[in-house]
Amino acid sequence: MKKVLFLSIFVMLAMSVHAQQAIEDNSFLIEEAYNQEKGVIQYINTFYRQRNGDFGYSFTNEMPIKVQRHQFSYTINFVRSDGRNGFGDTYINYRYQILGLKEGDKVALAPRFSLIMPTGKYKRGAGAGAVGYQVNVPVSVKVSKKFVTHWNAGMTVTPHARNETGDRATTTGFNLGQSTIFLAKNTFNVMFETSWNRNQNVISPHITKPEYSLLLNPGIRWAYNLKSGMQIVPGIAVPVGVGPSRGERGIFLYLSFEK
Repeated sequence: MKKVLFLSIFVMLAMSVHAQQAIEDNSFLIEEAYNQEKGVIQYINTFYRQRNGDFGYSFTNEMPIKVQRHQFSYTINFVRSDGRNGFGDTYINYRYQILGLKEGDKVALAPRFSLIMPTGKYKRGAGAGAVGYQVNVPVSVKVSKKFVTHWNAGMTVTPHARNETGDRATTTGFNLGQSTIFLAKNTFNVMFETSWNRNQNVISPHITKPEYSLLLNPGIRWAYNLKSGMQIVPGIAVPVGVGPSRGERGIFLYLSFEK
């Protein structure tokens, strides 16, 4: 009931925004296929807290490499798990815009390759303990003036990953996801996301165990467009676990600055 009340308050606040610059941000759990335009830099903050007290915070900085077709970004993570806090692994990302560079394009495609640096302490369960590699392919489709959909498919490989006792094995993960955005206004979006993940945990030397998760994530986001040209986009969502994640509940907060 409290979460519903919070969402209602945020909806009323967001609907009072009248600026016209449309939102083209990342979804919350799903990656959208829009690189940053030339000269535009974005700072993205996300915070996800589960009802058991575990949480994850991430900071992402996105910037074009001279032109929109090429984009560099990095992501720093901070996590709390089983009562222990610490930095997680760091992602160094490159994304190539294949489709969606022209105004009016209905389909955007921007594959991403990431190098995952083992900055998290594996002995505390905050990192993989080895360098990893990730590929994700986001596709964005403008269905109509009011609806946009985003689709993700990706894979993560970490050779020589470690568990908390130091055992090593190569782990492979897969992710699929979809989000549907309703553009109620240029500066107010209603969102619904579905995120599926299949990861592997190291349980002994050269032996892994698969772990699955499935989240449904309804939420909203809105924009404040300042005279300076900066766009501020807050957002809130309520992830709900289903299937293998049944019983999981949480709150997801989003805050982006773009100029």
